[in-house]
Amino acid sequence: GSTMSLQKEVEKRVLDATRAIEDQVDAEIDRLDRADDDDMERWRQQRLKQMKKQSDLKEELVAKGHGRYSELADEKEFFESCKTSSRFVCHFYRDSTLRCKIVDKHLDVIAKRHIEAKFVKANVEKSPFLCEKLRIKVLPTIAIVKDGKVGDYIVGFDDVGG
Repeated sequence: GSTMSLQKEVEKRVLDATRAIEDQVDAEIDRLDRADDDDMERWRQQRLKQMKKQSDLKEELVAKGHGRYSELADEKEFFESCKTSSRFVCHFYRDSTLRCKIVDKHLDVIAKRHIEAKFVKANVEKSPFLCEKLRIKVLPTIAIVKDGKVGDYIVGFDDVGG
């Protein structure tokens, strides 16, 4: 009894939803079929504007040091970078630590691919205040900063699969 009517109700609702989606798709196909040269030109202009905006954003990010992996000059630069870049990745390293050199190699590649974030490294021997404030105890440690706040850490190699 009630199981059957529930099943019928569900089937009806799914069918109605499917028809509604189909109607929307049909309407969009009709709209595209009716598009004239003016519509096409307007869409082209919108797309060009969108591409220009993306290009401007990329230039702005590159000007802030995105797209490359660089070393912080001092601890102050860490805080300045947090303010100017909404996404920021900092590798805390020591020259004598082999694993840090391995991380460097990978972050250099990643920085070029992920322009949306700024990638830097900080020498722990030149950053005692920062290391204490962020509780950096194991090397390498990568701090991931989003909107000015450290959101996550990758500590040592254990967090990255050994």
